[in-house]
Amino acid sequence: MAGAAGGSSAQEKRATASRLKAALSLSADESEAAAGELRSLLETVLSPPSGGGAGGGESVSEALAWCRCLLAGGEPWDSFVQAVRAYDPATLCGLVWTANFVAYRCRTCGISPCMSLCAECFHQGEHAGHDYNMFRSQAGGACDCGDGNVMREAGFCKRHRIKSSSEVPSVPKDLLIMSELVLPQFIFCLIQYLREGYDEPVLDVPSEKDLHKVLQILESHISFLEDLTKMGGAMRSVLTQVLTNQQFYKDLSSGGAENACAKKSHEKYLVALKGSGLTFPEDKAACGVQEQAAGGASSSVVQGFADATPASGQGDSSDEEDQDGGQGVGKRKRVKLSSSTKDQSIMDVLKHKCFLEELLFWTIKYEFPQKMVTFLLNMLPDQDYKIAFTKTFVQHYAFIMKTLKKSHESDTMSNRIVHISVQLFSNEELARQVTEECQLLDIMVTVLLYMMESCLIKSELQDEENSLHVVVNCGEALLKNNTYWPLVSDFINILSHQSVAKKFLEDHRLLVTWMNFVSFFQGMNLNKRELNEHVEFESQTYYAAFAAELEACAQPMWGLLSHCKVRETQEYTRNVVRYCLEALQDWFDAINFVDEPTPNQVTFHLPLHRYYAMFLSKAVKRQELDLDSLLPDQEMLMKLMVHPLQIQASLSEIHSNMWVRNGLQIKGQAMTYVQSHFCNSMIDPDIYLLQVCASRLDPDYFISSVFERFKVVDLLTMASQHQNTVLDSEHERSMLEGALTFLVILLSLRLHLGMTDDEILRAEMVAQLCMNDRTHSSLLDLIPENPNPKSGIIPGSLSFESMLSAVADFKAPVFEPGGSMQQGMYTPKAEVWDKEFDPVMVILRTVYRRDVQSAMDRYTAFLKQSGKVHGNPWPPYKKRTHLHPSYKGLMRLLHCKTLHIVLFTLLYKILMDHQNLSEHVLCMVLYLIELGLENSSEQEPDEEDSMGGQERCHDSWFPGNNLVSNMRHFINYVRVRVPETAPEVKREPPASTSADGSAASQNPRRPKGLQRENSGTAQVFSLVAERRKKFQEIINRNTTEANQAVRPKTSMKWSAPGATPQLTTAILEIKESILSLLVKLHHKLSGKQNSYYPPWLDDMETLIQCENPKYLHGDGMTAVERILLKAALQSRLNKRIIEEICRKVTPPVPPKKISPAEKKILDKEERRQKARERQQKLLAEFASRQKSFMETAMDVESPDAEIAMEIATAEQHVPEAVYDCVICGQSGPSTEERPAGLVVLLQASSVLGQCRNTTEPKKLPTSEKEQIYPWDTCAAVYEARLATLQHFFKDSSCLQSVSIGWEGGVYVQTCGHTLHIDCHKSYMESLRNDQVLQGFSVDKGEFTCPLCRQFANSVLPCYPGNSVERSLWQCHSNKNMQDLIKEVEDLQEQLGTFPVSISSETNLSKEMESVMKDIKSTTQKKYTDYSKTPGSPDNDFLFMYSVARTNLELELVHRGGNLCLGGASTAGKRSCLHQLFHVLAMHMRLYSIDSAYNPWKKLTQLMENDETLQTCSEEQPEVPVLYRDASSLLLIQILTMPQPLRKEHFTCIIKVLFTLLYIQALVALSVKCSAEDRMTWMNSGALKKSMSNAKKSWEVLLSHVISELYNGKIYEQEETEDLAMDSTSAWCPHSIETYLQQFCLPFLRITSLLQHHLFGAELPSCQEDEEFTVLANCLGLLPPSFQSSEFSSASCLDWPVPAFDIISQWCSELVSFAGKHPTQVKILLIQEAKWDLPRLLQLPENYNTIFQYYHRKSCSVCSKVPKDPAVCLVCGTFVCLKGLCCKQQSYCECVLHSQNCGAGTGIFLLINASVIIIIRGHRFCLWGSVYLDAHGEEDRDLRRGKPLYICKERYKVLEQQWVSHTFDHINKRWGPHYNGL
Repeated sequence: MAGAAGGSSAQEKRATASRLKAALSLSADESEAAAGELRSLLETVLSPPSGGGAGGGESVSEALAWCRCLLAGGEPWDSFVQAVRAYDPATLCGLVWTANFVAYRCRTCGISPCMSLCAECFHQGEHAGHDYNMFRSQAGGACDCGDGNVMREAGFCKRHRIKSSSEVPSVPKDLLIMSELVLPQFIFCLIQYLREGYDEPVLDVPSEKDLHKVLQILESHISFLEDLTKMGGAMRSVLTQVLTNQQFYKDLSSGGAENACAKKSHEKYLVALKGSGLTFPEDKAACGVQEQAAGGASSSVVQGFADATPASGQGDSSDEEDQDGGQGVGKRKRVKLSSSTKDQSIMDVLKHKCFLEELLFWTIKYEFPQKMVTFLLNMLPDQDYKIAFTKTFVQHYAFIMKTLKKSHESDTMSNRIVHISVQLFSNEELARQVTEECQLLDIMVTVLLYMMESCLIKSELQDEENSLHVVVNCGEALLKNNTYWPLVSDFINILSHQSVAKKFLEDHRLLVTWMNFVSFFQGMNLNKRELNEHVEFESQTYYAAFAAELEACAQPMWGLLSHCKVRETQEYTRNVVRYCLEALQDWFDAINFVDEPTPNQVTFHLPLHRYYAMFLSKAVKRQELDLDSLLPDQEMLMKLMVHPLQIQASLSEIHSNMWVRNGLQIKGQAMTYVQSHFCNSMIDPDIYLLQVCASRLDPDYFISSVFERFKVVDLLTMASQHQNTVLDSEHERSMLEGALTFLVILLSLRLHLGMTDDEILRAEMVAQLCMNDRTHSSLLDLIPENPNPKSGIIPGSLSFESMLSAVADFKAPVFEPGGSMQQGMYTPKAEVWDKEFDPVMVILRTVYRRDVQSAMDRYTAFLKQSGKVHGNPWPPYKKRTHLHPSYKGLMRLLHCKTLHIVLFTLLYKILMDHQNLSEHVLCMVLYLIELGLENSSEQEPDEEDSMGGQERCHDSWFPGNNLVSNMRHFINYVRVRVPETAPEVKREPPASTSADGSAASQNPRRPKGLQRENSGTAQVFSLVAERRKKFQEIINRNTTEANQAVRPKTSMKWSAPGATPQLTTAILEIKESILSLLVKLHHKLSGKQNSYYPPWLDDMETLIQCENPKYLHGDGMTAVERILLKAALQSRLNKRIIEEICRKVTPPVPPKKISPAEKKILDKEERRQKARERQQKLLAEFASRQKSFMETAMDVESPDAEIAMEIATAEQHVPEAVYDCVICGQSGPSTEERPAGLVVLLQASSVLGQCRNTTEPKKLPTSEKEQIYPWDTCAAVYEARLATLQHFFKDSSCLQSVSIGWEGGVYVQTCGHTLHIDCHKSYMESLRNDQVLQGFSVDKGEFTCPLCRQFANSVLPCYPGNSVERSLWQCHSNKNMQDLIKEVEDLQEQLGTFPVSISSETNLSKEMESVMKDIKSTTQKKYTDYSKTPGSPDNDFLFMYSVARTNLELELVHRGGNLCLGGASTAGKRSCLHQLFHVLAMHMRLYSIDSAYNPWKKLTQLMENDETLQTCSEEQPEVPVLYRDASSLLLIQILTMPQPLRKEHFTCIIKVLFTLLYIQALVALSVKCSAEDRMTWMNSGALKKSMSNAKKSWEVLLSHVISELYNGKIYEQEETEDLAMDSTSAWCPHSIETYLQQFCLPFLRITSLLQHHLFGAELPSCQEDEEFTVLANCLGLLPPSFQSSEFSSASCLDWPVPAFDIISQWCSELVSFAGKHPTQVKILLIQEAKWDLPRLLQLPENYNTIFQYYHRKSCSVCSKVPKDPAVCLVCGTFVCLKGLCCKQQSYCECVLHSQNCGAGTGIFLLINASVIIIIRGHRFCLWGSVYLDAHGEEDRDLRRGKPLYICKERYKVLEQQWVSHTFDHINKRWGPHYNGL
């Protein structure tokens, strides 16, 4: 039997299978026997090939064939599949996809943020109006349709609306009986393959190749399993049973099997298992955590972790520290893991109990092969499997982490892991179950901790030698490549479930471990300021650091916070805060921190501080906890504030360029810290923490700390000079600004201090909109969202949309004339600028400093526009929302003497013009004063007391702490410490100053004895000493000698004696108060004496109205007035004092004694100012010049330009045209020797060929049914016509009967500027040597016009002589028609004789030849070669007159297809047709037409012997005259005449050709009407033949034509075919007249244009219905005696020879042709041309229609689905962009198509990007998108995936640029494509 198994045929297999199946359902014994037989059969079939996979392929397919047969029990496989599918209770979709699949996510229907749907389920569900988007899957995923845990049922599609199980019948027992027996062995076989193939990698280098080889062999096995899962629920449950049944596993894989092969594989399996526990020797060594020898039982390791330390695991015994320190890792907190045995599983080697577990194990070992992942996920719709698999996954979690860390392809592997885990952990029910049963949280936290432990280094923060703190090393691959991402993302995912998060927050042990984990990130990526050299290597580790803090610390924090929203959750917050503070305390101990941060280092990463801050904020805002109950003691608060404050000061240093030697990356860090994705996890918590500290610490201490940290203490002196020991003077100003700005932000920001969520959203939105107008998506991106995805996009009741419409107006997308397209933007409403613009918020949120300026500029513009302010306004002061009561203490900062001293000093310095102060400083000072006035709470004591108070307080600057009363306190004298060189030293102190301190001394709070005479500090009041003292008081509360205790180490740098120039003490007389300084400032700002006058003296009202609108906006004076008014409002005393100050006429500010150094600076400033003014003036002048140039030169439709043109036209006697050369600037005529030329762009164009003869625009196909056929385009019709003519007639004559150039015609356009050709050559030479990268190729002759920079590639020589030949036709000649015809003929005969000048080689003729070459080479050869004999001169002849035709036709298209607008069109303004004609004519005249074949003769003479001519010639006949195209004949006639042409000859030619055209119209008409109509017209016309004007009546002529043509077989066939066409409607005379006019119009239009260009004739404008008359008149076709009443088109005829004779002659040619080829006669008749204007394809309204059809469509050439599909918008062809598959001779498909479809111009829509790309020749550019979302924005690359709708205006613009050939001029960003598109 087994032998038969090998090569048995399909027939035998089926027989065996059905026999076994039958046996199985019999009695017990028989079925037992059958099962045994089956088992041995399978063993034989499935045994892994011993040859290590040689010949594997065949045996594998054989084995699979057996399995299929056995499963189906002898049935055909397909019918078995159908049968099983019938029992599928498919309520879940579960479709699994891999990376790059396009799926949908609907936020309206999703419960979990990870919810996703496949396209099919999405389109079948009802999601209209929902918030959904399309996305490209990054890691892969599965469709959640039908899963009520993840999405709401309303969103399910039709197929997956819940079916009740009752509908699905139960599975018959015998259907799957074979499967239950076959599958265990099949899966075991798979596992054996995996065991066999795995070799333990040597030295940790997995042999990639071997793994891949094994996987390749298994490909078909796994595919087979996948097919099984797709059979539906019934088969899945069998598979589940097989995979999870422990008995099966035991029986098959215990390794006790007989055969050696199985034994070997089992041994391999055991080896592979060894490394699966967490404690793996190599790992341990790396971690440096060698608790015991690794060989010991791993259970003791857990004990070791838990209990090896004394009792609590917190008391770190010293000996242990040393032992750890030896390993160079520093002190490690013992990680307390649960010591219970159930946690064993994390540490231990894995034990497998079922197939599923081992399968997952190997999936991990093989680094998650895609196929296996897909199979494991395809099973998930089975509920039992889902639970079993999730538990297995958790069991292997540590092993996954280990494998991931070692993997070389960690990115792919990460994606695959997440692909699985997101399906498991997004389900709350499942996550909760696993958390309870498998300790999911313990496992995750432990695994994360272990992972990070492998890359720890010693922290260098603070005390470098003795630091015991360890941090992660951001340079390690683990962090750099985000390898930790899958684990963290799983953790965040499970924390989003409330039940899981609560378990975490209740578990104290877990919280301790987690804080321990977070502390690894505390202080990472430390920056040390480079003071000497520029750093050699700029490290980019900061990316890793910021990402790690955001993902590993902040996101889990937000996840936890989202569950701490209500009072009931207070306990959780208390837990977190408690352990957070403990961790912080440990951290301070570990880094040896006392009270001073080490200078010149900063870390932006303080996650522990931020955890603490955010939980505090939540506790107060949401859980109504008492803030003080959560705060530590004062000492801890002082420590807490140090590092966040250090960051704020460093930000200021970085922006002051003090860190410039650290390279750009430090700026990058400063920006990232405040950037929108990070700010609410970084800067916001930091500032909030500082606000909390400030509200609880002593305000004087806090303020002095700030100024000390910002290093500007020394600057705060009354003296005009000072010595700063810690800061260079060039940085002082910006650091002072930084310090004040920080204080303003600290005191006015309310984000966490009482603002509601809606107010926060509004403030954020306003700040962003004030900086710049924003698109909807960039605004969404810039508003800091809560990073935890569960919480919805933004908290608060008001949605983003409604808030947006409240604060902003939408500006629809606009098109600027330059063609650059704007997106739809939102811009702040006027009332927002008026009331809500908040500079503080803007400063906080700007990443680039220029954005602050931008916001101010926009604010200024608004005020000027609304007429509110005219000067330069200052940032407005915005009222703040009220403070939450818990934080009231913050306002004490504004009422502390230290701050008041600073404010007073700065006001004084600004008034005295000391250096290093700026308007910004003043602005911030005033802001702080105003904040203080707004927030003064305590009522003043009685006025008298405080009056007396002034005398009482000798020891201090100010009497009390309240700003309101301190403002009026006069300070008389101040003692300052100044360098001996300072001007103050010279003055003698006034007599009244005595040593008893009646002058307010500089250092009030200490006995004078303590003043160090020569110390380096020269402040107003020694901030540092002050602060030091405070600090000591607090720390040594119980010791008495607080003043003596000075910490040695840190205070060293303040008292280095003699380190600086000698300082001496001087006493300044001040005699000012803050109020008097303010009044004087007002005078200073206004530049007038006594400019301040208290407003309440005139109008008492001002004191009552608190909000006076006139003070809302304005400059510094307004701010001062507002402050004085507020001060007066708050106290009567202040009011009185202000009045007094104003009464004393203030003496002028003393003139400054300017030191030479200062003078230098001032001069410099003044010079700069002057230079700036000069520059402004120059720029303005330049701009006006440019504007005037633009108006004259460009298409700017200004009426003046047109009038100018008309005047030019009117000046009749122009002697000779004069040209200005734009290079050398000389003007003069163009001469033979030195010709001038027009700058032109030659380009091949197929636009004309795209005209169709329907007015209905073609649609882009979006389904299989729709197709576009190219044969109704103009190009196709003309090409077919030429081919047919060539088939029957003589080649040379054919090539003169039509025009080419509908496709690949050469279009010539100019910008209108001229240059000398020799100048141009030297210009090109200079461009060639120019190394700058240009957007064009100089070698191809491309350049930009030197004047207007328009793109060009050739120069068209100007023919010497008058610009337009007017002089030649002024006199109306009275010659008759016959003479003129003779003259024309004679002129054509003289072809051979040229005007002398041209025959001799002159520069001009050389140039004309070279430009002709250019014109030829512009288009491809296939568009110029139409003759049967290659290289025949007829070809060139045809090509040349067709160039003229192409240009005329295109100009007609640009004018809208008719000439009704007359001359007022832009298209004609800069035409170069006149010059082009000369070039063409010169070349045409090189070819002589044999006079016998000259069409002119046929048109104007009756041939006597025409019969003889045709019979005797053997060759093909010439083309009958009636088949020739009149416009082509016209161009041939004119171009072969000697130039300049005379107007009378021109008119003569037109008249002759019109007669031909008219007869062609009649012939076409006669064919169109029915037989009876024809008879009627023939007879009625014949009667009128004798009338006098018979030859000018169309009836007579028509009857003559019909009767002539009846001779041939012309009318015979049609009775059968054409009858159905137009014959139903009879032709009335009126409709015939209209038909004839329409037939002749195209010719008249071309002719009029030609006349306009050659002779400068005006083009009159008219109504559409009278276009024919007007043009005929303009061309001189109408007889002079013409009356308009009885107009008929025939009256324009002017017959050169007897009409009826010549008609008969023309018709006879047709008759004789009809005799030979009766079928072709009518096809070749010239039909009425009804071409519509060229259009691009019409696109559907919704982009999704295009996307869904094309993004999966396979390419017709290579029949693969292209990676970058594109579609041509001109013809609808589907192409692969950049696809190598469709490459032909090094040209990729798009480039090739652009040449075939558009002669080098292609317009493609990139399906996956929604963007349009233009290919023009060898260059390409991204044009933009014509599909915009609901907010008027493009979505390039479909990144946002929002629904997109067509923007008709944009599409119009695109079409316009295509038709007018202006892509090159309007689009600026071109690049070469090297044929690779």
